[in-house]
Amino acid sequence: MEKIDLFKTSLQETYPPFSLSAALQALWYDAKGDWDKAHDLAQEKEDLAGNWVHAYLHRKEGDQFNASYWYRRAQQPVCSLTLEEEWEEITQALLNQ
Repeated sequence: MEKIDLFKTSLQETYPPFSLSAALQALWYDAKGDWDKAHDLAQEKEDLAGNWVHAYLHRKEGDQFNASYWYRRAQQPVCSLTLEEEWEEITQALLNQ
């Protein structure tokens, strides 16, 4: 089973796997519908991964100006994929680091 499949399976649990980085925990909580918790975790560690998730979350929120700022901080282009595709892309990239 691929890492992304294991990650998605973990969404059935109440809490994310302990071993996940703050950025991946943020994506986990976002997938569970808890944007506020996801945003808190994305801000926890201001590194490239956290900034990328932070950008995605603000894009999802509809705040394109703020999202653009965080994409720059993450050294990522502003995304034009669907939100679902972007979530998958970021999750896959962070799981494979």
